[in-house]
Amino acid sequence: MRLLVTGGAGYIGSVTTAVLLAAGHDVTVLDDLSTGHRDAVPPGAGFVEGDVADAGLVLAAERHDGVLHFAARSLVADSVADPAEYWHVNVGGTLALLDAVRKHDVPRFVFSSTAAVYGEPATTPIPETAETRPTNPYGASKLAVDHLLTSYANAYGLAAVSLRYFNVAGAYAGLGERHVRETHLIPIVLQVAEGVREHIQVNGTDWPTHDGTCVRDYLHIADLARAHVLALDAAAPGRHEICNLGNGVGFSVLEVVETARLVTGHPIPAVEAPRRPGDPAVLVASADRARNLLGWKPEHPDLARIIADAWALTAP
Repeated sequence: MRLLVTGGAGYIGSVTTAVLLAAGHDVTVLDDLSTGHRDAVPPGAGFVEGDVADAGLVLAAERHDGVLHFAARSLVADSVADPAEYWHVNVGGTLALLDAVRKHDVPRFVFSSTAAVYGEPATTPIPETAETRPTNPYGASKLAVDHLLTSYANAYGLAAVSLRYFNVAGAYAGLGERHVRETHLIPIVLQVAEGVREHIQVNGTDWPTHDGTCVRDYLHIADLARAHVLALDAAAPGRHEICNLGNGVGFSVLEVVETARLVTGHPIPAVEAPRRPGDPAVLVASADRARNLLGWKPEHPDLARIIADAWALTAP
C-alpha cells in the first residue's frame, strides 16, 4: 500500500513508519517538526515538512491507499492551560485532513487515539463500551475526532479505525522516546538512572492498590506499531472501529521503579509526593476487541523487556 503517516517524525509515528516499511509498504511522512525529529524518520520513507493542512498536496500528487494520523498536541497539562491550541490542532487539523482524504478518495484511515477518553473509569479492565468522560481538553479533543470518524464512515464510506493507547514505552530499530519535556513514567525513571534527575517523584502512596501507588498498563512500542499495520487490513468501508491497545495487566509505580533498578543496576531514589488531582488509581485495558478484530496480541508483554529496550538507547 501507498500510505501517508502524519506525525511520522515523532516517537510512535516513527516506529510505526519503520514497521510499515518492514511490512513492504510505501510510506511518506508528513511532519512539521514542532515536536518530532527529522533524523527519526526511518530510511526508505519519503518526507514532507509541513502540517496536516498540507496533506492535500501530498495526497493529490499520487494515489494513496491509506492515512495513519499521529500528528497532535498531547500534553494533558498544556491542554488545560491552553485548550484553544488543542481544539485547533487536534480537531481542526484532523477535520482538514479528513476533508483532504475525502477529496482524494483515500479509502482507509487509522487514528492515534488515547485511553484519556475514558477519564476516571468506573471499572477495570476498561472495554471500548465503557463510558467516555475525559477529564481534560486533550482527552476531549481525541474523543471529538472519534465522533468525526464515525460520521465520516457512515456518510462517506470511509474505512476508519481508532486505536486507543494506554501507556506506551520501549524502543524499536534504534527509535525511542525523545521529548523536550518528558512526562511519561518510564523515561523519567530512566533519566534518574542516567543521572539527569536526582529522584523519581511518586505521586501518592495511599491509593487503593496492592502497594498504595497508581497502577497502569504498559505496552511495548513494537506491539503498538504492529497493531496499526493490522488495522489497515481490518478497516472496512463505511465502518469506524475502535480498539483499546494494552497488555491487560497493570504495574504499579513502585513496581516500575523496582524493575528499572534491576534492569539498569542503578538505585533510582524515589520520593513520596501528594496525589495529583484527577489521577485514577488503576488504568488497565481490555484488549479483547483488538484480538478479535485485528488478530492482535502483545508479543512483548514483559515489563523488564519494555524497560530494557528503552534503557539500551539511553544508557550512559
